[in-house]
Amino acid sequence: MSTAEHFGARLQEAVASCGPLVAGIDPHSALLEAWSLPDTADGLRDFSLTALDAVAGEVAAIKPQSAFFERHGAAGVAVLEELLRKAREAGVLTILDVKRGDIGSTMAAYAEAHLLPGAPLEADAITVSPYLGAGSLDPAVRLAAAHGKGLFLLALTSNPDGPQVQHARTVRDTPVAAEIARHAEEVGGGTDDRWSSVGLVVGATVGAAYRELGLEQAAPSAPLLAPGFGAQGAGPAELREVFGDNAGHVLVSLSRGLLAAGPDPAAMRARAAQLRADYS
Repeated sequence: MSTAEHFGARLQEAVASCGPLVAGIDPHSALLEAWSLPDTADGLRDFSLTALDAVAGEVAAIKPQSAFFERHGAAGVAVLEELLRKAREAGVLTILDVKRGDIGSTMAAYAEAHLLPGAPLEADAITVSPYLGAGSLDPAVRLAAAHGKGLFLLALTSNPDGPQVQHARTVRDTPVAAEIARHAEEVGGGTDDRWSSVGLVVGATVGAAYRELGLEQAAPSAPLLAPGFGAQGAGPAELREVFGDNAGHVLVSLSRGLLAAGPDPAAMRARAAQLRADYS
């Protein structure tokens, strides 16, 4: 796989060019109402395409949350298809937040739905759940590697119940989250100079857990998709406090903190530029 085809390298280049922000496109009903849009597929389309146009060039990627489109049925999924296609045409990387996780042919089918070039819901990367065993994701890993796509494995999430599973010890007496990180490093194709194409989802509100559980050492080349900034309480100080020496690998995921500046595209673009400066 050439450097140009490697998702980790493309993401690294996007961050170097546009900064670390990832714009979460989360069109939940409250945001649609705040934009004076109807909670319908038409409102969803206006919201999503306006947000894309506003942040293009100011963020490293967009991260649509599939659930907010799926709740509108086939019409909502059609809007998601259009958003992914228009982002691709605009040269904006897409991380589709779908949190897929299954085994065998089912996992392969999920991967084909989102990572196969030409698929209606094609994205540059998707979020996946490794909690059926990290090896259960191998069909997605193989397809991603074959087509220059990426994965982000849920490792340390910010929900209160997450530590019950993620901090637990495996049969090898290592934290589950650290085993997930180790697996991501093994299969992601990263090097000392090039980011892995298999990253981790680590909440910006997990405190010292990222370092204390050993994820920093287990996956040094992994990009870190970090929700929890902005409305959920984390700010620029958490980049170093939570992620230590790997702070430069963090993708700062923001949704409400950015999209609340809408629906005026100029205001959103200005907000994105300010946040980019704050977190760079």
